[in-house]
Amino acid sequence: MKRDEVSRGFIFKSYEAPHQTPFEKLFEIFKELITYTSGDFDEAIDWLRQLDKEYELTTPDYTIDDFIEDLKAKGYIQERVKPDGKGGMEITSKTEKAIRQRALNQIFGKMRKGNSGNHKTKHSGNSDESTGEFRNYQYGDGLDRISMTESLKNAQINHGIGNFNLSENDLVVEDSQFKSQMSTVLMIDISHSMILYGEDRITPAKKVAMALSELILTRYPKDTLDIIVFGNDAWPIQIKDLPYLQVGPFHTNTVAGMQLAMDILRRKRNANKQIFMITDGKPSCLRMPDGTYYKNSMGLDPYITNKCYNMAAQARKLNIPITTFMITSDPYLQQFVDEFTESNQGKAYYTGLGGLGEMIFEDYESNRKKRIR
Repeated sequence: MKRDEVSRGFIFKSYEAPHQTPFEKLFEIFKELITYTSGDFDEAIDWLRQLDKEYELTTPDYTIDDFIEDLKAKGYIQERVKPDGKGGMEITSKTEKAIRQRALNQIFGKMRKGNSGNHKTKHSGNSDESTGEFRNYQYGDGLDRISMTESLKNAQINHGIGNFNLSENDLVVEDSQFKSQMSTVLMIDISHSMILYGEDRITPAKKVAMALSELILTRYPKDTLDIIVFGNDAWPIQIKDLPYLQVGPFHTNTVAGMQLAMDILRRKRNANKQIFMITDGKPSCLRMPDGTYYKNSMGLDPYITNKCYNMAAQARKLNIPITTFMITSDPYLQQFVDEFTESNQGKAYYTGLGGLGEMIFEDYESNRKKRIR
């Protein structure tokens, strides 16, 4: 009997967007707006109302007020009392997580489609990250790694199906790869220049931090991520504080950021340690031993830059590579970053805001594949 041939090919049809409820459509926009407003709910809703007037986002059956009520009912916002005694609304931890997840999908989603596997090294061994391949059972392999389906199939092939017989030679385990652990400090410049010249640089940096933190929290819980911000001084912030991050009237004290980052990493037990630094400007500030500040915004001050080079060299002695993401392209600033990178034997990227997240994730994966010595 002749077997029917099944024709194969492509069928083209008009794109149909996935179905979304009115709440889901508005919530996607709201998460973007609340990121730009640094967690200010009232301002985000004002922007949403303006967008609604211009683009007719709502209908008489579902208004912005209905959306606000749904936010309350679903636990995304809650009542708060302002310092002046008046009431208002604020976002909850549930919204903070939703914002981080959105940032992760925006930045990491496109990379995930193009790469198979995550954070793997060439070393095979006992771990909780499977390769999808099988090998013969060896003494010492955990029983939970044995693939029963493949082992039973081998038993039937090797011994027949008349009398079931399973031997050690039939057993196979799903292979795994050694997964290194990484301690990362992400330094974010919050000097005033991050919002100057008509360009919002702090929001993309904030999104990258939220995406990287969500990736580590959900997929690589043995890794650690500490986030610090630096202006005239440097201080750590919690992951939950990221949506509210804003720039201040600060100069750029890169040395203070480096000191804090290295202090944090000295206390980490992971063998792999690294520093990512996102900045758009030159170092222009130092804190003196007497508590005063030495500031100079005019060009590159050798007194300040030499302190930066010394800190980079100290990090190198501690086996802590620094990757600098310079989001401006001034030639004299590139010269500073080149010398800074040479002092540390690290890496530097000269980039605009576009592609910043992808580069940080690629570098994170690359460094995590090996033991940094």
